[in-house]
Amino acid sequence: MRLRSMTTYVCDAYRTNWVFVRLETDDGCYGWGEATLEYREHVVEEAIRYLEAGLADVELHDIQAWWQRAYRDAYWRGGAVLTSALSAVEMALWDLKGKALGVPVHQLLGGAVRQDVECYANAWFAGATTPAEFAQRARTALDWGYRALKWDPFGSAFRSLDRAELRDALAVVEAVATEVGHDASLIVEAHGRFEMPTALRVARALEPFDLLWLEEPLIPGNLANAAELRSATATPIGLGERLYTRWDFVEVFQRHAADVVQPDVSHVGGIWEARAVATIAEMWQIPFMPHNPSGPVAHAATLQLAGCVPNFGLLETMATDVPWRRDVVIDEPPIVAGRAAIPDRPGLGVELDLEAMSRHPYVRHDLRHYSGDLTRIRPEDAVGLHEPSR
Repeated sequence: MRLRSMTTYVCDAYRTNWVFVRLETDDGCYGWGEATLEYREHVVEEAIRYLEAGLADVELHDIQAWWQRAYRDAYWRGGAVLTSALSAVEMALWDLKGKALGVPVHQLLGGAVRQDVECYANAWFAGATTPAEFAQRARTALDWGYRALKWDPFGSAFRSLDRAELRDALAVVEAVATEVGHDASLIVEAHGRFEMPTALRVARALEPFDLLWLEEPLIPGNLANAAELRSATATPIGLGERLYTRWDFVEVFQRHAADVVQPDVSHVGGIWEARAVATIAEMWQIPFMPHNPSGPVAHAATLQLAGCVPNFGLLETMATDVPWRRDVVIDEPPIVAGRAAIPDRPGLGVELDLEAMSRHPYVRHDLRHYSGDLTRIRPEDAVGLHEPSR
C-alpha cells in the first residue's frame, strides 16, 4: 500500500479550526487524521505537509517504522506542532490499515474490552454567565443523559484570584452541585491559569464538592509544583493535555503529580502513543481520561482507544458544538443516555463531507480561556452529539 496523495483541510469550528489530513493510496483507499492544534492551525497544516516526503515509496502498513523515522529525524524532538502533525498522519495510517483489513482500529490494538463507554459533557454551558444559568444548563445536560459535567467557573481570572473572584467561582460550583445533587459528578476546569498559592486555595476550597478532578489548576511547566499541590489537597488533580509524548508523562507518574492523566490523541503523537501512555498509567494505577474537545476524527480515534484500553475512564465529549458538525461528519454516532458505542466499522469509523467543509473555511480565533468568553455558540444554535430529546 503506497501513498498517492496527501491533502489537508481546515474547517472553522467557532472557537478554533479543525485541521484534517486525508491520505489516499495508489489503490484508491483513503484514511482520515486530525491535528486540531488550537490557534496555530496553518503552522501545523504546513508541518503535516512537510511529513509527506517521508511517506513516499514506503509501505504504509508499517506505521511504527514510519513514525519512528519521522520522530527521530526531527532534531527538536517533541513540541506541539511536530507531535500534532505526527498524530494526524499516524491516525490516517491506522484508518487506512483498518479499512484495508476490514476491521476497526481497536481490533488491531488488542481487541475490545468494552462495547461502549460512559461520557462526560463539556460545552454544556453555552451562554451561561450567572450561577442560576449554569444550574439550568446543568439540568439540561442531565436530561440529555450525561452523568458527569466539566466546566470552567473562573471567568477572566489569570494567575491569581481575589476574594470576590473566588467567591463568585464557588457560587457557580455550588449552584451546579445543588442542581445535580447525586445525579452527576463534577469536574472543574482551570485551563492552566493559576500560580501555586492560588491553585492551592482553589483546590482546598473545592474539597467539599467531592470533584472527580480539578483540571490543569497550575500554569504549565512545573510538575514539581503539581506534585506538591496534589499532596496538599484532597481534591484530585488532572493534567496532561499539554504534554506531547509518552516520555513527558513518565515524570508525571514518577512525581505522583496527577490522579488522572489526559493526553490528547491529536497532540501526543497519535493512537499508538496515547495507547502507550495508557499502559504506563495502568502500571501506576492511574485512570486514563483523554482530552477530547476537538473535531470528529480525533473523537473517533479516542473512541477506538476507549474500546481497547483497560484503564480508560470517561470519554470527554462536546455536548454541544457548531451547527454544521452534523453536515461535515457523515453518520457520526450519537451519545445515547450518556454513553458512546465503540464503532465497529473498518478503520476509525468516521467519514467527512468535503463539500460541507468547504462551506466553512478558516476563520482566525484567538485564545479566550482567560476572558470569560469560552464559547461564541448561542444556546439556540448549539448542536449536540447526544441523541435528541424525544
